[in-house]
Amino acid sequence: MHRQVIKVLVCDDHLIVRQGIRQILADADDIDVVAEAGNGVDAIRRVRELNEGKTEKTQGIDVVLLDIAMPQRDGLDMLKQFKNEFPKLPVLILSTYPDRQYAVFSLKLGAAGYLNKSADSEQMIAAIRKVAQGGLFITPSVAELLAFSVGAGPLDKGDRPIQEVLSNREHQVYQLLSQGQSVGEISVQLSLSPNTVSTYRARILEKTGVRNDVELALFAMRQSTMAE
Repeated sequence: MHRQVIKVLVCDDHLIVRQGIRQILADADDIDVVAEAGNGVDAIRRVRELNEGKTEKTQGIDVVLLDIAMPQRDGLDMLKQFKNEFPKLPVLILSTYPDRQYAVFSLKLGAAGYLNKSADSEQMIAAIRKVAQGGLFITPSVAELLAFSVGAGPLDKGDRPIQEVLSNREHQVYQLLSQGQSVGEISVQLSLSPNTVSTYRARILEKTGVRNDVELALFAMRQSTMAE
């Protein structure tokens, strides 16, 4: 079965980096770099132009690769604007900085993933595919940072074993969500409609006291630690 092509915008202030990313992604027949931008302002403009008159199913950009260090306005500032204007558009943050500096903050601001530029080409392609499907891309090192970043708050409600809190079907959905799978992927795997999976997801968030998929992944990690 032929995969639907993922349309990508690459935003980085270095031309040679954009060319390198384009070359890497050329090896994936289901990914197409349809636009580039040298700064965040141009990136926003390009998304507006390409998505004008489009529906969610026919949008001109499916994923934004956004460098965190750029002139005029930095990547985190642009991430906020992207999430305000295009809340359903996945933004994958690229960075040369160590994960501990910006990864957690980026994810809490709404990034769909955080990838260091030292990552290999296969990991970059996998990350794009993951976030394009509505999933969350988190490397093991970033997951560990997220776990350590959790303080007091809703996640502290997880004192009871999760099996006592959720129904059997909710627990199935919970396990798949905590692995970073999207609603669409789960609907196929469990033979449920996307709307039904979304309903289960809403119940899970309410019962666990978390706000989004990032916190749900952290909740699952803590539950796993409690069970050991």
